Amino acid sequence: MRAIWKGAVSFGLVSIGVKVYSATEEKDIRFHQVHREDGGRIRYKRTCSVCGEEVTYDDIAKGYDIGGGEMVILTDEDFADLPLSTSHAIDVLEFVPAEQVDPILYNKAYFLEPEGSATKPYVLLRDALSDSERVAIVKVALRQREQLATLRVREGVLLLNTMLWPDEIRRPDFGFLDEDLKVRPPELAMASSLIDSMAGEFEPDAFTDDYRAALQEVIDAKVEGREVVQPEEEEAAPAAAVDLMAALKASVERARAARGEAPSGGGAEPTPISSARSAKKAAKKAPARKPAEKKAEPAKKTAAKKTPAKKTAEKKTEPAKKTAAKKTTAKKAAAKKSA
Repeated sequence: MRAIWKGAVSFGLVSIGVKVYSATEEKDIRFHQVHREDGGRIRYKRTCSVCGEEVTYDDIAKGYDIGGGEMVILTDEDFADLPLSTSHAIDVLEFVPAEQVDPILYNKAYFLEPEGSATKPYVLLRDALSDSERVAIVKVALRQREQLATLRVREGVLLLNTMLWPDEIRRPDFGFLDEDLKVRPPELAMASSLIDSMAGEFEPDAFTDDYRAALQEVIDAKVEGREVVQPEEEEAAPAAAVDLMAALKASVERARAARGEAPSGGGAEPTPISSARSAKKAAKKAPARKPAEKKAEPAKKTAAKKTPAKKTAEKKTEPAKKTAAKKTTAKKAAAKKSA
């Protein structure tokens, strides 16, 4: 790596000499504009729109358009007079908890390497930052511009993250933010279930740039004179109205299948909210059964009252049978006497 800046970290009365290296690099495949017929590079000339002459770099200055066709021209001397007191220093302003820095503010990352005899104070600051679990808020001037930045520790090295200024962050102004949109509790519960089923630990090495790999394959094939067969893409589902709950349930099942988990059997497991609703419905239905049970009890009592009546009828029938038996005996005795 090549150092892009040299300076010092001012940590109280301690000054730590450092070299600054870009911590990231773009891996995009770059192309040149060429003539389709012969592959010749396309060149652009720097010409003046007023006189039409070609202009060299030495004759180019920076201009600020103030409107109405007027331009204010600034030279290198104008920039040299700007009050950049931190032009070769990284001034530590304060130490704050890392979670208080919104990630949207981060811009570009740089590694800091100790220079010369600055190794011991460098390690001291590094270890102190690690123990405090805080980041240093600093100001630094890079490429003739003062920037806000943070210092933190990554893999034993101090990392400088330049930041955007607060007024450089746009505020979202979208119409739906003013709409009164309500999400149903079952939908929210199912979405939470989907998030839980797809939860994991972030491992950056597990992700790759598939587009760049495919593009590199096309370039290699062109160099070797072979044909590249692109895999057939699956047709995208039509953008029709979709049942949100059905889509969430299907997504949960697919996530479980991807993890090798058994399906829940016709849908996602009941959520706490849906279970609570089922319990409420059951509680409402339960009182309706009690009156029916109460009605059944009087009916049993009525049947019990009818039973003694049957016994009374049976008792009345028995004396009648005995009387009939006595009359039959009397008739037999009279017949014997007459004989």
